[in-house]
Amino acid sequence: MDVARTSIEKPVNTWLIVLICLLGGIYGLLSVGRLEDPDFTIKEAKVITAYPGASAREVEEEVTEPLESAIQQMAQLDEIVSVSKPGVSEITVRIQDTYKSDALPQIWDELRRKVTDARGRLPNNVGVPQVNDDYGDVFGLYYAITAPGYADLEIIEIAKSLRRELLTVPGVAKVETAGEPDPHVHIEIAQDKLARLGVSLGTGLQLLDVENAVQPNGVVTVGDERVRIAVDDAFETVDAIETLMLGTAGSTAMVRLSDVADVSLGRKQPPDHIIRFNGQPAVTLAIAAVADANIVEVGAAVDRKLASLEAALPVGVTLHTIYDQAAVVDDAVRGFLVNLLASVSIVIAALCLFMGWRAGVVVGTILFLTVLGTIFVMWLAGIQLQRISLGALIIAMGMLVDNAIVVAEGMLINMRRGKTAVQAASAVTAQTQWPLLGATIIGIMAFSGIGLSPDTTGEFLFSLFAVIGISLLLSWVLAIMVTPLFGAYLFKRGEAGAEDLYGGRLFGAYRGLLRGALRQRLLTVAALVGVTAGAVYGFGFMKEGFFPNSNTPLFYVHVWAPQGTDIRVLDQTMAEAEDVVLGLDGVEAVSTFVGQGATRFMLTYAPEPPNPSYGHMIVRARSLEAIPGLVDTVRTELAPRFPSTRMFTERLMFGPGGSGKLAARFSGPDPDELRRLAGEVEAILYQDGGIVDIRTDWRQREKVIRPDFAESRARIAGVSRNDLAHTLQFFTDGVPVATFRHGDELIPMILRAPPAERGDLSALPDRLVWSQGQSQYVPVGQILDGFEVVAEDTLIRRLDRVRTLTVLARPAGDQSVAQIHARVAAAVESVPLPRGYTFEWGGEIEDTAEAQAGLLGQVPVGFLIMVLITVVLFGTVREPLIIWLVVPMSICGVTVGLLATGLPFDFPSLLGVLSLSGMLIKNAIVLVEEIDLQLQEQPDRFTALVQASVSRLRPVVLAAGTTILGMLPLLMDAFFASMAVTISSGLAFATVLTLVAVPVLYSLFYGIRPGEQRQRAGA
Repeated sequence: MDVARTSIEKPVNTWLIVLICLLGGIYGLLSVGRLEDPDFTIKEAKVITAYPGASAREVEEEVTEPLESAIQQMAQLDEIVSVSKPGVSEITVRIQDTYKSDALPQIWDELRRKVTDARGRLPNNVGVPQVNDDYGDVFGLYYAITAPGYADLEIIEIAKSLRRELLTVPGVAKVETAGEPDPHVHIEIAQDKLARLGVSLGTGLQLLDVENAVQPNGVVTVGDERVRIAVDDAFETVDAIETLMLGTAGSTAMVRLSDVADVSLGRKQPPDHIIRFNGQPAVTLAIAAVADANIVEVGAAVDRKLASLEAALPVGVTLHTIYDQAAVVDDAVRGFLVNLLASVSIVIAALCLFMGWRAGVVVGTILFLTVLGTIFVMWLAGIQLQRISLGALIIAMGMLVDNAIVVAEGMLINMRRGKTAVQAASAVTAQTQWPLLGATIIGIMAFSGIGLSPDTTGEFLFSLFAVIGISLLLSWVLAIMVTPLFGAYLFKRGEAGAEDLYGGRLFGAYRGLLRGALRQRLLTVAALVGVTAGAVYGFGFMKEGFFPNSNTPLFYVHVWAPQGTDIRVLDQTMAEAEDVVLGLDGVEAVSTFVGQGATRFMLTYAPEPPNPSYGHMIVRARSLEAIPGLVDTVRTELAPRFPSTRMFTERLMFGPGGSGKLAARFSGPDPDELRRLAGEVEAILYQDGGIVDIRTDWRQREKVIRPDFAESRARIAGVSRNDLAHTLQFFTDGVPVATFRHGDELIPMILRAPPAERGDLSALPDRLVWSQGQSQYVPVGQILDGFEVVAEDTLIRRLDRVRTLTVLARPAGDQSVAQIHARVAAAVESVPLPRGYTFEWGGEIEDTAEAQAGLLGQVPVGFLIMVLITVVLFGTVREPLIIWLVVPMSICGVTVGLLATGLPFDFPSLLGVLSLSGMLIKNAIVLVEEIDLQLQEQPDRFTALVQASVSRLRPVVLAAGTTILGMLPLLMDAFFASMAVTISSGLAFATVLTLVAVPVLYSLFYGIRPGEQRQRAGA
């Protein structure tokens, strides 16, 4: 079928395609979902199990190990990471990247069954293991609520009210709050009063619990009705607790609780979690949107709801924005659309300048329709507008016009030679449509490593492959169907003679250069090989990276106090550090979290699990440019002020993984040996001088006081270990006794000693413990032989059921992790390992290797298809070999470009290198195809070779030039800058070399010399 002839003679069908692309693209642009970054699934779940009173080692051996043994039976498992702490086991289950997100619910169900089956092997007093499979949920709308002067219960009610209202907003899936005051009812009774009363702690606990419980009801029949008899709760208010009567059963010696104890409503001490915003106590409000929802629309709906609620909020209550993903996405998409429009305008202007306004309008219109049609297909396929998909459109910008340029150029030349529009279009499409299709598929397959990569990085970048594939295929369809029609409308017949078509200065200069290169073929090939070899050598001097820093004006400050530090002490440190940071010029806001990290407000943010020794600040700068200076100032200002803590900063990064850390992992059975090995590595890192924030993930050992229980005397006194434990708890943090119900709020009731009797270690032997045998209190010292202070591991980490300690560090200044790794790798790897111990690199080194392995593992499949297409297109071996020999030349420009700009060779750069191969092959196919045709038509093979190369100069240069110009807007984008430089510089150099290398290699492979008249033989 002659598609070009049909499109011109029956234009209705062609205009229908144009209207579908135009109107569908506009509708798709208005309707398609919008995100900041593409979704990628965090294939992790956490299994949390409480084991009150157990040490970290007991938790590891009695809880973590049995659960891990059960979990490891799952075939979908990638790895198990666990940390055993005093009283709690935390297991992170990671699933293989090959499993897609829709398979995860069934996998998590299997995980729950495995954990449930293992419960029978756990100790009796272990809590029910909790499987948290929504660990990766992202709460992109993140606010802080400040309410100075309000009571704790009022703050809690304000937060609950806002949560209830926001859950009614369309598109909102979850709303979580954190940092609310944790109210406790404290019942404080002195030990002398407790002794005179003659009531044991156990009796007091039981009485408070029973009196406050919801009582069972009786029902009586009254006439024809059944009437319920309801016994009221004993404690409707905190004051009612004071009226509780205490005494011995059967005796009239009763006293009110208020006569012997002080009852008050206060906060839990010490608190578990403290949050402040700009120095004020705050509660965070985190909102997650429904999956696949347009976050911009959800954000607008939330804003409207909050505006309507603002008038109803109590005076002084303020809502502050910590992170507004909707606004970020809206700005990002608007910015990308501006960049997209700029790229389209630049490309069209270049086409008009170099091809004339008629050809420029035709090709520019095809480009515009291709972009709109691609957006329409994206909407149909459920691909959102986000950084990667819009970047893909800009990356493909130059390639999108390649097909249209070839068709328009051929049609324009044929019409200038006197052919009609139908004849010109029919001839050029018949000649080029299949080579162009093959070249288009090759261009798509160059990105196949991304589309087929099974890991998280591949999932993150899949839309790049999908959008480029959609747009390039659509560009081919429009090139052979719409370009002929528009060319027929605008191109004029017989404007110039054929002899004048390639007579310009540019063509003349290229013709002279090419003739010289062909006469000195071996010298030319040697020069090309030398230049490529030099570029490969220079490649080793480039900086390396994983994903670049984000362009969001946020950075983090992590603060680690010595393990075991009271959270209240750390809070004072954080408050002082917060004041310093807030006083820095360029800081807009500071959100402070003590005791754990923030709620996951970004997909790439990994919250730190609860730890009283950890503090965290999210610092918002007034501009992105201010962050490097602020990071340096924070380091220099805070480190000398707080020498007992370790403070370090972290920049936000694009993409999954790649936390920017150097990580050296040791695995083995003995914690002491692991710490010794880690100490040797830390010494090596300190000696380097260019490495900072050196630490281990096991942290320091904590002090533990162990009472030496005198077994015989305790038995004589009638005191058990449980009695002793309750007594020590009573004289320290207090004993939970019951739950006070205040509306829908459940408030723990804590029985404890008054402040004067709590926390004094030297007075513990004089404290009283209840003797069941004697029915009286006896001194604690009577049943103990003293106290022992020991150092104990409180963070025991395991990887795949083996104890694993990791040394963590960061590069100083603008160094990359790869640079410091290259300096210290040999020394670290030379540390001798005892039998049964292993070492491996983690952190960014591991993340980069895994991402590249996932990408490069799929590249052979794509390249095999590309090779097969080139062989099928030409039906020979020599032409494909010529085409593939020019691919390595792309490295020349890449080396020059990245070294000149100082940008690292990171993951986006690697994608750029892969895409270059497709672009070069596409250009080479067009050139070789024309050489074959000219050789068939002309007897002088040398003249035919030169003339064919000259005739393809403009399409090849324009295709490369428009691609390079289309990259210009991406040079300002933090994520795509290195890729843009890679493609622009690589394509610029490689195109020049290709225009020389392909004809020279062709002449060598087919023995073409000046003046030859015979036809070449087939391969």
